[in-house]
Amino acid sequence: MRVRTRLTLAFTAVMAVVLLAVGLFVYSRVGSDLDAALDNSLRSRADDLAALAGGGLSASDQDRLVASDESLTQLIGPSGRVVYSSAGLGQRPLLRGAELARAKRGPLFVDRDSVAGFDERTRLLARPTDSGVVVVGATREDREEALSSLRTVLLTGGPIALLLAALAGYWLASAALWPVGAMRNEAAEISRLGSGRRLPVPPAGDELSKLGETLNEMLERLEKSAERERGFVASASHELRTPLALLKAELELALREGRTAEELRDAVASAAGESDRLVQLAEDLLVLARADEGRLPVRPERLDTAELLESTARRFETRAAEAGRQLRVLPSDGLALHADRLRAEQALGNLVDNALRHGEGAVELAAEQAEGGVRLHVRDRGPGFDAALNGHAFERFTRGDRARSRGGTGLGLAIVDAIARSHGGRTAAGSCDDGQGADVWIELPRSHGDLIRSG
Repeated sequence: MRVRTRLTLAFTAVMAVVLLAVGLFVYSRVGSDLDAALDNSLRSRADDLAALAGGGLSASDQDRLVASDESLTQLIGPSGRVVYSSAGLGQRPLLRGAELARAKRGPLFVDRDSVAGFDERTRLLARPTDSGVVVVGATREDREEALSSLRTVLLTGGPIALLLAALAGYWLASAALWPVGAMRNEAAEISRLGSGRRLPVPPAGDELSKLGETLNEMLERLEKSAERERGFVASASHELRTPLALLKAELELALREGRTAEELRDAVASAAGESDRLVQLAEDLLVLARADEGRLPVRPERLDTAELLESTARRFETRAAEAGRQLRVLPSDGLALHADRLRAEQALGNLVDNALRHGEGAVELAAEQAEGGVRLHVRDRGPGFDAALNGHAFERFTRGDRARSRGGTGLGLAIVDAIARSHGGRTAAGSCDDGQGADVWIELPRSHGDLIRSG
């Protein structure tokens, strides 16, 4: 069942209950008002007749007891004998026994299904007077006719009103859901991501408009994600193609006849180097894939910042010495951080590797306290980042023009950023304070103890 049909049925059911409740209320209220009007009329007649009968009745006064439209009037004397009756009632008292005794004490209303000479339902009012009991009555025929007419109106107009309400409900539901149908049709036409098409958003600014805006934002994110994925796959394919081609070439050279033992060793060594590069690339891609899925394993612990910087510097001492570069670790003032040791060392290692590969001069490792945690800096005295990398340095497979000839896959800084985000931290890159060289830092959460007290 479609939504508009369900809405129409629900609206119709509610309207049916409302109409039924209103009809019953009106019917009951009209019946009550008619009863009250009849009682008031009987009281007025009884009072007038009691006042007239109080002075004694004569033959000339009898016609004054009954108006032309009133045929139920009776005067019962103290002894219970009928003194006067309107035409058709005869001389039989309308009240006897206990009813007559009660009427002598005060006004009394009595309902009868029939009275002598009258087959309709009748309502009587008896009240005491000085000369006995005055009884007046009126048939309920007018009341029944009025209620019958009202029932006819309600039973005829109610279904018509309910039908009109159902049609109005269906029209309103269709109008309200029209933007949904338009968005569904447009979504069916969007056959692939990257088409640039968006769902139509109604200008009302209501919930459907917000839904359309949210879906369009989702499409925008999906297109950007798909574009990044295509670029990622293309870049990964390009990076894998080069070491695979070199590995194949080295193995083919090693298989040629007439190769010396030295040439074979060189070919195998080169092939092993390319294999190491493939393994490292595969591991980097795995880290990024896990980070994208939110499954990068992180086991935070309390770390001494100075110890972390020193251990990272020791890993690169030999490489820095071979390149004629210096590695310096600046004092960290006893700062402590809360992070996974292996991931923190991996991130710092990538930063130092990047500085040694693409920078110049001495490489400095430093730490400072920040508002959001602890920042670990790696600085060098090289030319810094290309202007084209502003805002893109931590994207995957991003390399400046100067860096393309120096090797690397363009994944090092991307992994640093993934490790920072997995800890709830962040990264940034820029120039040193004096404008010479590059300054890259990663911010990780500060330890709960804030500082580690030294000896």
